[in-house]
Amino acid sequence: MKAVVITAFGKPDVLRVETRPRPTIVANQVLIQVKAAGINRPDIFQRKGYYPAPKDVVQDIPGLEVAGVVIEVGSGVRWEIGDEVCCLVAGGGYAEFVAVDADSCLPLPVGLTFAEAASLPETLFTVWDNVFRRGELQRDEHILIHGGAGGIGSTAIQLAKAFGARVSATAGSDEKCKYCRDLGADRVFNYKEQDFEQLLEEEGVDLVLDSIAGDYFEKHLNILRPDGRLVQINAAQGKRVSLDISKLMQKRLIITGSTLRARDLSFKAQLARDVQKAIWPILGHTFKPQVYRSFPFTEAAEAHSLLENGDVFGKLVLIF
Repeated sequence: MKAVVITAFGKPDVLRVETRPRPTIVANQVLIQVKAAGINRPDIFQRKGYYPAPKDVVQDIPGLEVAGVVIEVGSGVRWEIGDEVCCLVAGGGYAEFVAVDADSCLPLPVGLTFAEAASLPETLFTVWDNVFRRGELQRDEHILIHGGAGGIGSTAIQLAKAFGARVSATAGSDEKCKYCRDLGADRVFNYKEQDFEQLLEEEGVDLVLDSIAGDYFEKHLNILRPDGRLVQINAAQGKRVSLDISKLMQKRLIITGSTLRARDLSFKAQLARDVQKAIWPILGHTFKPQVYRSFPFTEAAEAHSLLENGDVFGKLVLIF
């Protein structure tokens, strides 16, 4: 099979197409002929050497989400050859074939293309687990979402609105701010020109979905209402922060966070079931995939460059 391989740690041009053996499957797995693979920032971190795959996963083929056709089935699975599915994977998604845990697969949503379906698993699983499970977002609560124009942000805005929350978001340009408003955000702040802390401190928020950390951490403690929750999913500005314990106690705040890639298969299988039950019925209606651009898999380096430059609204996808 053809696969996009990280030939060395570095810039996008280290991604090369090579020939690799087709994966073999074991019990409770299926082999997917990949039609499309979503691109995510963790793929960039892996390419740079900052985010290695789990030990039991192929190390030099990135890719955390795919959509395609089941062509082989192992024992004990509910899928059949020919089924169209999308799936969260721990690595190896940038390839023509990938062996996956059968219980982590979801049926291709009705009316969606393979490219649209491939843009879903990583962001949907991340948002559902962190916003609705860990963050316990409730109807009529107020959530702040950073990076609203990105893959995670565009997903979080739509889902928070679909389930009745009030949404504030940040983005890095006026065009991206408009995009967030078009997705349903009630208020959007251009973080290059506006101080979200100053503008939200009086009103307050119940939940923050944060991928920034650094000096944003203290700002979040200031704007969170009593019993508020801060959920960390990345630390783009730095992982070490200063915490005022008295403020944490006085407001009864909850600070939590998570990563998804290394979680065990049983966790991901249950998350897949939860996502299918909660989100599949609203796909194409109150929630729509946001595919900004699709690339042939041979142009993976160009796709990574575009994502790193930040000129992306929603998700990028590779086509096989």
